[in-house]
Amino acid sequence: MRELLPDLENWLKAGEQVALATVISTWGSAPRSAGSAMAVSASGGLVGSVSGGCVEGAVIQAAQEVMRTQRPQRLHFGVADETAWEVGLACGGQIDVFVQTVDAALFGALVERLKAEQSSLLATVIGGTEERLGLQELADKKGRWLQGTQELVPDTKRQAAAKPEIVQRNGDEIFLNPLTASPTLVLIGGVQIAVALAKIARTLNFRTVIIDPRKAFGSVERFAHADQLIQAWPQKAFEQVQLTAATAVASLSHDPKIDDPALKAALASEAFYVGALGSKKTAATRRQRLLQSGVNEKALERLHAPIGLEINAETPEEIALAIMAQVIAAYRG
Repeated sequence: MRELLPDLENWLKAGEQVALATVISTWGSAPRSAGSAMAVSASGGLVGSVSGGCVEGAVIQAAQEVMRTQRPQRLHFGVADETAWEVGLACGGQIDVFVQTVDAALFGALVERLKAEQSSLLATVIGGTEERLGLQELADKKGRWLQGTQELVPDTKRQAAAKPEIVQRNGDEIFLNPLTASPTLVLIGGVQIAVALAKIARTLNFRTVIIDPRKAFGSVERFAHADQLIQAWPQKAFEQVQLTAATAVASLSHDPKIDDPALKAALASEAFYVGALGSKKTAATRRQRLLQSGVNEKALERLHAPIGLEINAETPEEIALAIMAQVIAAYRG
């Protein structure tokens, strides 16, 4: 949904009519997962994707019809359909897509929450009586109602939803789409690898935080593309950065005075990934320092050192790619 933000916000502010197409279920080799979305404006604007190109043409046509009739549509594409070859799903994938007009008030609230990195749950009626199709409800991560019908799902279910799913309630078929805060990559040390890594991470919709007490390394000029830049020692910087289960930490400074305190804090946190730059020899020496500082063996098992996948990387950009690939593997695994 975040990839839609700039265009969706502009269209809503301009008072344009917008249709939203959301993948609600998939089978087999479908190219995009449930929750993937595409928005179409009445003026012909297009952003996002529901299939990586396979069925977009058919979905755009349906979106235009939905805006004209104000009636939601549920579309199915797959090998059993005579249109399967035409839409590019002959390899065996199947997807269901729900298309509806956008409620400006509800999506205005959702856009603001996404921009503020606040987790939300969007519930949509995708099956049932015609008059209820497309009804929506927006809640926060604690299940508190924010916008919409205030009747679709109980608080307990709102809080339990961890991934997109379809549930049945009072005769309605409801698609629950949890929209969590963006994952965050915290980079310790404003070295050249960090410059490249922050750019790659941003492309992959990670928030990026740069921590370096050395002003020459952690400068605004070097990291204009970062979301947050903190020119402080890690102990102080972590007072401003919450290390959650959606946080990855990459320690890159090559300076034990900077790296070691950062790693000690990261390994004691819920961060889903912790890695440190350096050779195997450097990693072994660092391990001993961390053990002596009070980090236990079990915590050290979480540390990826040397950092990154082994792809024979040489340049800063290649090393950054190897690191980000390992971060993604941990995030998805």
